[in-house]
Amino acid sequence: MAGRARAAQTEAMIPGNWYNIVPDLPSPPPPPLHPGTRQPVGPADLAPLFPMELIAQEVSGERYVPIPQEVLDVYRLWRPTPLIRARRLERALGTPARIYYKYEGVSPAGSHKPNTAVPQAFYNAREGVRLLTTETGAGQWGSALAFACAQFGLECQVWMVRASYDQKPYRRSLMQVYGATVHASPSTVTGAGSKILADDPGSPGSLGIAISEAVEVAGATADARYALGSVLNHVLLHQTVIGEEALAQLPEMPDLVIGCTGGGSNFAGLAFPFLREKLAGRVGTVFRAVEPAACPSFTRGVYAYDFGDAAGFTPLLKMHTLGHSFVPDPIHAGGLRYHGMSPLLSHLYELGLFEAVTRTQSECFEAGVRFARTEGIVPAPEPTHALAETIAEALRCRESGEEKVILTALCGHGHFDLGAYDRHLAGELEDYALPQERVDQALTELPG
Repeated sequence: MAGRARAAQTEAMIPGNWYNIVPDLPSPPPPPLHPGTRQPVGPADLAPLFPMELIAQEVSGERYVPIPQEVLDVYRLWRPTPLIRARRLERALGTPARIYYKYEGVSPAGSHKPNTAVPQAFYNAREGVRLLTTETGAGQWGSALAFACAQFGLECQVWMVRASYDQKPYRRSLMQVYGATVHASPSTVTGAGSKILADDPGSPGSLGIAISEAVEVAGATADARYALGSVLNHVLLHQTVIGEEALAQLPEMPDLVIGCTGGGSNFAGLAFPFLREKLAGRVGTVFRAVEPAACPSFTRGVYAYDFGDAAGFTPLLKMHTLGHSFVPDPIHAGGLRYHGMSPLLSHLYELGLFEAVTRTQSECFEAGVRFARTEGIVPAPEPTHALAETIAEALRCRESGEEKVILTALCGHGHFDLGAYDRHLAGELEDYALPQERVDQALTELPG
């Protein structure tokens, strides 16, 4: 009986709906624009890339979107994910702060990415799609989509950013185990990739380049569609299962929510349900996004319409951007090497609903090692950005005596990133300085 009761309680923690923050905002976000007409894009413009159900979610005005039963059935393989108080880390830091982390590394792919990969594969399969194409930075999204495609009988092709393709061979292996075909990007498979290689044969690649390649193949294949692992509204929507579960699991409301940002899905997934509570006047929580100093779209980019990819195949998105031609240095947090930020998160940032800070690669890996040696989990390089800021805030609390409640998102494990930890422990990791002239040059190429 006790086992059945626990199972029922666990089941109740998995939300039945995704949360859409747009109806609760003081103003709606600017729409995507067609690059030719500069008019808002419509369903017909997006239909070559996405199934109609996802297009409807992208522009939905409904506060809650029901999660299909077929998606919930797959979610149950790992959801609900654990919410853990970091007591050992607290003791090691000597802080009065209480630190909680929502751990998404228990999913089959080892990260939060299956939360959106599964519904994307489901809706595409239901519409009769045969092949999904995508990009991946660190390999977490590619692994997640490969897993999801296997669940629903779809083929999967992944363009993996060359820097990560070389750094993380076992991420590539995991995708192939799930049945995906993996290309190093830029590749000779596409026109976009071939052009970049002709200009720069040693290009480390970027998410913008990999997106161009995946979009090119999807757009030219009748029974193929494209899947994106971050940035877009429907992706952030799917990730809100993280925050909804955390709300049900937390014994106390957080004073501060911290998450890493590259495209924005992890931070949004944790933060949006808590932002709903703040917008309703029920909590006074502060929200803080942490991005890499080598790719700081919030803190050093501009808020402007730009392409989501390097080649200019996508609609124009109003977002914080470093310019679609910007190629970040090959930091090990490959999932954060994106020139832009989610348009929805960018809009919220303009509204002043959260803060943004940067962290360097070395201080992030220092935080990752500290976390592993206290809490026992080796974090992926991406969430070490949030952990570095969490540790810094906890140390500030030690100085001030403030008993602040901090919630952070540990969005994936680092089992496939041990090569990067090896380099850190050997003192070989480089902190890339980003000259302002590189940003200025990329920004000159924004669409006029």
